[in-house]
Order: sequence, then C-alpha cells, then structure tokens
Amino acid sequence: MASYDDLTVPEPDGLPMLSPMTVSQHHATFPPIDDYAFLSDCESTCLIASNGAVEWMCVPRPDSPSIFGAMLDRSAGHFRIGPYGVNVPAARRYLPGGMILETTWQSETGWIIVRDALVLGPWHNNDQRSKTHRRTPMDWDAEHILLRTVKCVNGTVELEMSCEPAFDYHRATASWQYTGKVYEEATAVRTGDPSAGPSLVLTTDLRLGLEGREARARTRMKEGDEVFVALTWSELPAPRTFEEAAQKMWATTESWRQWITLGNFPDHPWRNYLQRSALTLKGLTYAPTGALMAAATTSLPETPGGQRNWDYRYSWVRDSSFALWGLYTLGLDREADDFFAFLNDATTGDDGEPVPLQVLYGIGGEREIVESTLDGLSGYDGARPVRIGNGAYNQDQHDIWGTMLDAVYLHVKSRQQVPETLWPLLERQVRAAIAHWREPDRGIWEVRGEPQHFTSSKVMCWVALDRGAKLAELHGQFEHATEWYTIAEEIKADVLANGVTTNGVFTQTYGGDTLDASLLLVVLTRFLPPTDHRVRATVLSIADRLTENGLVLRYRTETTDDGLPGEEGTFTICSFWLVSALVEIGELQRARHLCERLLGYASPLRLYAEEIDSRSGRHLGNFPQAFTHLALINAVTHVIRAEGSRHTGAFQPAHTPASHPC
Repeated sequence: MASYDDLTVPEPDGLPMLSPMTVSQHHATFPPIDDYAFLSDCESTCLIASNGAVEWMCVPRPDSPSIFGAMLDRSAGHFRIGPYGVNVPAARRYLPGGMILETTWQSETGWIIVRDALVLGPWHNNDQRSKTHRRTPMDWDAEHILLRTVKCVNGTVELEMSCEPAFDYHRATASWQYTGKVYEEATAVRTGDPSAGPSLVLTTDLRLGLEGREARARTRMKEGDEVFVALTWSELPAPRTFEEAAQKMWATTESWRQWITLGNFPDHPWRNYLQRSALTLKGLTYAPTGALMAAATTSLPETPGGQRNWDYRYSWVRDSSFALWGLYTLGLDREADDFFAFLNDATTGDDGEPVPLQVLYGIGGEREIVESTLDGLSGYDGARPVRIGNGAYNQDQHDIWGTMLDAVYLHVKSRQQVPETLWPLLERQVRAAIAHWREPDRGIWEVRGEPQHFTSSKVMCWVALDRGAKLAELHGQFEHATEWYTIAEEIKADVLANGVTTNGVFTQTYGGDTLDASLLLVVLTRFLPPTDHRVRATVLSIADRLTENGLVLRYRTETTDDGLPGEEGTFTICSFWLVSALVEIGELQRARHLCERLLGYASPLRLYAEEIDSRSGRHLGNFPQAFTHLALINAVTHVIRAEGSRHTGAFQPAHTPASHPC
C-alpha cells in the first residue's frame, strides 16, 4: 500500500496553466483510494478517509454537486472529527451486518471511539406523500442525517471537529450563522444566494465556533464522556441529546441487519466478503426510484495522473442488471422489483409512449446526462480533467438488451409468471435486439473510438433472444418464443462463423484476433457449455495472455481503438469473471488461487475500486464499484459451491440463489 508521502501530485503534462487556488494545492497529498470508508442511507452517500474526514459527499442526491469534495481537491471541503494532532487511527471497521463505521483512536493520553452513519429510521412521510419516492414505501427510510458520535473509553483526549463545506463542487463558498440558542447549532448556506444550494444544519452538544467557512469545536474528553455531531440537510429534526443520537444509531444498525438477514450466506471463511459486497450493492441503490449506481464517485482515475476519469454516479442498465445477478445469488432479490419499475418509468414517455432503452440514466430517471469538466478542481492526485455527467448516455451499446432480459428472467422464472405490466417493456427490448444485432456498436466497455462489430455484443444479443424466448414461454406467448429461438440460433451461427479464430478462440471483434475479457461471458451466460473446446481455449487464452501479474485486463489499449491515450490498470471485475470461468471449465485449483489473491487485494474495509494496479496493489478508478462487488459475489460463490462437490456445469451464482442449487 502506498503511503500518503508516496502520492504527491505530479505535474500534469500538457494541461492548461492552473489557477492560483489550484497551484497552492498542487503538492497536497491524497489518501489512497482504498483508504476510504463508504456510507449510505440509500438516498445519499459519503466517503470518509482514515483520518476521520468526510472527503466526498453530495446532497440531496449522490449525483448532486458536492458539499465536501476534498477527494478531488484538498481545498474543496471536508468534515473531520478526531483527536487533535493524531491522523492515523488504531483501528477501523464496520459494525457487523451494516453500514456503521467505527474508528478507534489512541492519543498519548487516552482512547476514543467514533461511530459514523447516514441515519435510517422508521418511514416518516405519514402526514403527506414524499415528493421524491416513486417506489413502494418500505419500513425504513433515510432521515437525511450524517451522524457522528464519540465516546472516551480511557484516559483523556483532546477532541477537535472541523466542518468546512464547499458548495457546488467548490464553485461557491459557504457562510455560517448561529441558528440555535447559544452554541449548539449553526447553519451553512451558499454565500450570496442561500436559495441556490442546500442548507446544512450542524447540531451538537459541543460548543460551536464559526470562523469564516469553517465551523469548529474543541473539547477535552475524559473516560466515560460522550458527545455527538449531526449534519442535516432536510426538515427532519436532528438529535438534540446524546441519548437521542444513540437511539438513531441503534435504529440504523437495526435496519441494515434486518435487510442482510434476508440473504442466504454460506458458513464459510469468505462469508464476510459476500456480506460486505451485498451491503455495498444495496448502499449504491437509490431508494426513491429503484435506480442502482455504478459507483459513488466521479473522476477517480483509472491511470495515476491520467485522463481516464469518468463520472459513475448514474445507473447503467448493464451494471445494474449484473448487480441483480449478484444479489439474486444470495437470495436478495427484492431490489429487482424496484429496478425494473425504474426501467419501466425511464422507457415510458410523458404521454405514455414507449421510449428506447438507453445505456445509462440519471438516478431520478433522467435521460440526458451531459458531460462537462470542472476545471477549477485539481483532481485526485493531479488526475485531470474532473468530469461530471457522462457522454456515454447516447451511445449504441447492443449488450444492454441481453443483460436486462437475463436479469428479468432470473427474477421471474422462480415465480413462473411474467408481470403483465412488464411484458410490453420486455418485448420492446427483444425487438430492438432483432433490429440492431447486425450493426456495429461501442461495446460493453463504451469505447470512444469508431463503432465495431464486437463479439461480446453479438453474444449478448443472443442472450436477449434466448431469454426473451424463455420469458415468452412463461407468459404464454408461444409464437413469439418459437420466432425468437430461431433468431437466437441465427445469431449464434453468425458469432461462431465470424467471432472465433481458427484456433477456436473468441475474438474482441469480428475478423480480428484481439482478446477481450468480456468474452468470458460466452460461458457465464450459457452461450456455449463449459465443455465446448472453444470455451476452454478462450478462457485459458485470457488467463495466459490478457493478464498482468496474473490479473486480467479488459483489453490491451495498444490493440484497441478506445479513443483515449494512456494505459489503464487491470479490471477487477474481469479477474473475478475469470475465477468463475475457470471453475466452469474444471480448473478449480487455479480458480481458488486467483480468488484468494483477489480477496487479498480488498481494502482494509473489504471494498473495491474499479481497477487494481497489478504491480503495487493500488486501487484505481471510482469507488466503491458495483461491477467489482457483484463479480466478487459470483466468483466466491462459484468456488465455494465447487469445493462443496456441487455440480459446476451450471452457472449457479447467476441462475440459482444459494438455497436452490441446480
């Protein structure tokens, strides 16, 4: 793991001259990406560095402008609580079964324990309907409170608190004013235009001091002392006493544990990795609409100091569908109902007319996600540009129909019926695959080069027709099923004629010879059985030729026109896919070895970014990444089931929950 001193921002080559504000931060140090803890209440998220500072938070939605953005520029806002003069904690962990972070601190004179949570409580919209919720109300709901409690457990400790918001990605300053009786409450608003941004209310049993854009508090705690700080951004009341704060913390723990208890987790040493991944996927959902984000952050670089920096705070149909595979594997399939309802909303126009399925959506169902850059931010560790929005929203990516229909099929097959309201949406996606499967596209990796005939896109179009036919059978539409099975066979024949080399290895594009990790989906989606010689040849070729230090690349950038300069790290989802594929072809020992190694790369809190530098083990890309965690679930489950002498010829993690093996 690289130290903070190792991560000094390099001089960005070829970039415009930086502003004085940015230059002053040029040599600031950034924590490693995997240093951060992730919190969520399924409406807002935040990332907390090990020094106790919230360094990334956007409200009221995860894709809103940031209020704390130190992750992307050291002057772009933070919220720290911890011992004075101590920046490295003695220990950090999540309380088991939930999303409450516990940090234990040792100073020269004593010990304190800090607990952080985004608060969940009983459903609160009882007097009037929610203005944001479109899905069925549940028992628990976000209270729009970031709660931080502190207890001194030994000796005495000098505690300090610093809350320094920076509105609108540090493009607007904050002004504080007291709003309580004495020093227990203060409110921050956007300077010059309080109505333009959220109002942040800081409530505590400490004594607040206001100094410019910063709210501060300092006290000496002795053994047995307890204090709290709550940051709120809605009309829901903050706790006024430590007892009230402790009650809210307990309720949050209870809500998470009630959810995780619904799952089926094996009695295995790797159980905690599965639970943490499931909790992370749940934390990346946006409860009001049912959307599922690809990640909680924007512009964390895929290459240190590079330009491959994207905004992942949106809902990709592909990522979300694969995530539902992972949750379904563990028996956690209730999120699927909300996500399919979200897709139904997103593909229905204002007058009820059908709208084509897009690659990605805003988490509120927005269809236009314009991409722009924030030139006033230095970027994480000097990686620029910092992007918001994502220009891939209007790309042609032909795999999305297959991933979505496969997820629907997994969800409904055990119920032996297709919801009547969902059938028109499903039929439209099958028809879209039929209409476009022969055309080039941008592929699963959203390349920004020229469209091509990507083999994996054709395979996923086959999945769309195959799963569509199965769904048609369940729905009693037998003529459709016959027609779609016939077209599925036509697509398969075309892929086998054009997407395979003379050595029996599937290629990235028709007529080419480049490897691509997405071709592992050939076996994972059941395009071909694991006993097929072309499956084995492809899996072993990727394992031997598309890896760096044993970890899998998406593709080699020097042989793929992806429209961008520079290299990238190994894609962790692809390495986990390889684990599953190796199990499928009977290479269990090799699969277990790779799985153990990948689990060893997890962050101290068992979270994963998008990529891993195979030389240093450093995490790269946005964090935490849904794609990685869903692939972990499937890979770990594959290995556990294979070692338990279960039949490995069926893709059990995707097609059967743990309680219903094939």
